[in-house]
Amino acid sequence: MCFPADTQEKMIRMALETSESEIADVDAYMQAMGERARGASRVLARATTAQKNRALLAMASALDASRDALQIANDRDLEAGRDNGLDEALLDRLALTPARVDAMIEGLRQVAALSDPIGEIRDMRYLPSGLQVGKMRVALGVVGIVYESRPNVTVDAASLCLKSGNATILRGGSEAIHSNRAIAACIRQGLRAAELDEACVQVVATTDRAAVGALIAMPEFVDVIVPRGGKGLIERISRDARVPVIKHLDGICHVYVDQAADPAKAVAIADNAKTQRYSPCNAMETLLVHAEAAPRVLPELADIYRRKGVEMRACERTRAWVTDAIAVTEQDWQSEYLAPIVAIRVVDTLEEAITHINTHGSHHTDAIVTENLTDARRFLTEVDSSSVMVNASTRFADGFEYGLGAEIGISTDKLHARGPVGLEGLTSEKYIVYGDGHVRS
Repeated sequence: MCFPADTQEKMIRMALETSESEIADVDAYMQAMGERARGASRVLARATTAQKNRALLAMASALDASRDALQIANDRDLEAGRDNGLDEALLDRLALTPARVDAMIEGLRQVAALSDPIGEIRDMRYLPSGLQVGKMRVALGVVGIVYESRPNVTVDAASLCLKSGNATILRGGSEAIHSNRAIAACIRQGLRAAELDEACVQVVATTDRAAVGALIAMPEFVDVIVPRGGKGLIERISRDARVPVIKHLDGICHVYVDQAADPAKAVAIADNAKTQRYSPCNAMETLLVHAEAAPRVLPELADIYRRKGVEMRACERTRAWVTDAIAVTEQDWQSEYLAPIVAIRVVDTLEEAITHINTHGSHHTDAIVTENLTDARRFLTEVDSSSVMVNASTRFADGFEYGLGAEIGISTDKLHARGPVGLEGLTSEKYIVYGDGHVRS
């Protein structure tokens, strides 16, 4: 099913005219949304890969044909954001530029091209009883996603949940309500084109914060919650949720320059990990340098950080080589700056570096630069983080860079998923058993 551009624009305009006053009882509204999602999850359980891909590609076509209407909706949000005093960084994240619309469309097509994990069977084996036992990959069921600011997350989340066989309820930030409603209209068109229940992907149409409280407290309808946003949002959801949560709170990432490091590699990695982008959760916040490597790398790195406007907060030993650095405080070791600031410490041993990381880090991503295989293996074994790297920038901790195609977020938990969460992270497994009239004596 393909809708002409003028029809799509009309449908989006109708979606934008939805009045929140129509949602008089938020709890009842969310309850009904949960019931529909649970029913849709059963429909998705028997959907074919071709059907899911057809929906994703139809969504991409709907977005492409609805650019003008999407821009109108986004302009409303941007205007409201300026009126409400949003800073430029938040306004930038909120904007749906033509390039970002292109990226959403391409993202849908890429997810359609990924292998479908649902139904994969592994480890089939015969037991002495004659039974054949193995495992089948299945969807989680219903995934609730709560996020802030960026309306493109609506498409990312919808595509990954749909391809992994999960119904999803999406609650975006209030500042992006018009953009999200417009995108939701395109998503519904795609679902209809593939003859799938529109409740497979639902976008919460109210900005009332009570909707979040209801969403995270419906274990009878929602199987897992994924929060994407600031630390305050994630802490609140982790504290109040009555369903499992896949999340990370902080990205306090480290690079450790070992005594056996190649100085050129060390400088390049420590520069990239800090300055390639400052705001992502996988940017380095603390640099640890072995005392023997310090004179070989710290002066050059300090020059680079100065040129790029990075504020250096350093221990007393570091300041012997970086005299203009600010004295570090204990709080700096626990800080996720997300800004051009770096904490630096000189250590005497690999063990001291590992202890620092496991004590002060957030179990997100940590890297060692070394040419010593024994040190590398010990670092990989003993650092308790979701991603541990050897001779690579922490900025590679990303679902796309890991070959997952896309990610719903990064988890620093140890159950159910850890690290970048892609399609497989949105699934589970169940045992399957084949018999031939077997009975247990």
